[in-house]
Amino acid sequence: MTTRVLIADDDALLRAGLAVVVGTDPGLALVGEAADGLDAVRLTQEHRPDVVLMDVRMPGVDGIEATRRIVASGSPARVLVLTTFADDDYVAQALRAGASGFLLKRVAPERLLEAIRTVAQGDALLDPAVTRAVVARSLTAVPTTADPRLVAALTEREREVLALVGEGRSNPEIAALLTLAESTVQTHVKRILAKLGARDRAQAVVVAYRSGLVSP
Repeated sequence: MTTRVLIADDDALLRAGLAVVVGTDPGLALVGEAADGLDAVRLTQEHRPDVVLMDVRMPGVDGIEATRRIVASGSPARVLVLTTFADDDYVAQALRAGASGFLLKRVAPERLLEAIRTVAQGDALLDPAVTRAVVARSLTAVPTTADPRLVAALTEREREVLALVGEGRSNPEIAALLTLAESTVQTHVKRILAKLGARDRAQAVVVAYRSGLVSP
């Protein structure tokens, strides 16, 4: 099944580069390009992509507000934020707006393609280089703590998996570290999300930090 991708970035050169990368994967199809957040929202409604590659710093309606509008509309599209700096406060805001993952713009092409596929499957992918800084900022901005009963309801193995998710580990990495099949890790992640009431891994990471399971 082909994964439909929309690119939103005000830098025409970067959009062109991302389009080339997306075009190298036969399992992906570029369905549109947006130069600002307003266009990103409109084109998401029009073309119904599976994944939106979203820059956060754009003129007019920025990537944060665009992400918020896309999520609020009930669109099944997953937003993957691309950022220049690991400690960009905009990314923490995008996470709270409903983004499903984030990567640095300097990421290798193969890593970007992996992230698009992962996010499209509903698993999300959090770049380890950004996870701690972004979640720490998110926690500072929203100081409320998670209900400890949520994490207490997890099995010991599920807490191990959640802790590694909180470190920004991908499913293959978690599988290797815990000597599990990747399909088993996927099952654990799905159960964790269900028990925490989290939309995706990004929200689960925030719960992991707020509950003290993982320290910033």
